[in-house]
Amino acid sequence: MDGTAQTKSVGRTTVGMSRIDLRNEKVRAVAQREPVSVAPDVTLDHALAKMRACGGDALLIIDAGRLVGIVTERDVLTRILGQGVDGNRPVSDFMTAEPHTLPAEATLLEAMAAMESGHHRNLPLVDEAGTVVGMLRQQDLLGYVAEAFPQEILNLPPRPHQLMEAPEGA
Repeated sequence: MDGTAQTKSVGRTTVGMSRIDLRNEKVRAVAQREPVSVAPDVTLDHALAKMRACGGDALLIIDAGRLVGIVTERDVLTRILGQGVDGNRPVSDFMTAEPHTLPAEATLLEAMAAMESGHHRNLPLVDEAGTVVGMLRQQDLLGYVAEAFPQEILNLPPRPHQLMEAPEGA
């Protein structure tokens, strides 16, 4: 092995995964390896065009190899759209500085807790040196869990607060 982390796509999860595995499986298994990023001096218009072209979830702002900020869909909706901003201003004027990150060796369980407590849909992953090595998106995590626990997901009631009197089906 060449020392780089191997990632696992949703399609390559194990069928018999147990809840214990969520405590041990690393976030790198489901994270995007090459998150979309721009430099802080890039214009807002250019940054938003790149964000749109790559799916529109989040855009990392990286300066000299270090993560300095993030622009998310929420930032676009609350700070940019309808505000009459000049698209020639640098994206750094609109980013969330010093975003919350996760260590690349964090577990899926730790990631779920961080996303829940911080209301994050995207978390950059950093190695020991603080270098960005990936991006964990909520949709990737949910897809992974849904595939790992298909019976539990399929047997959920249509509404979370609804309790089933008896199991349905054969």
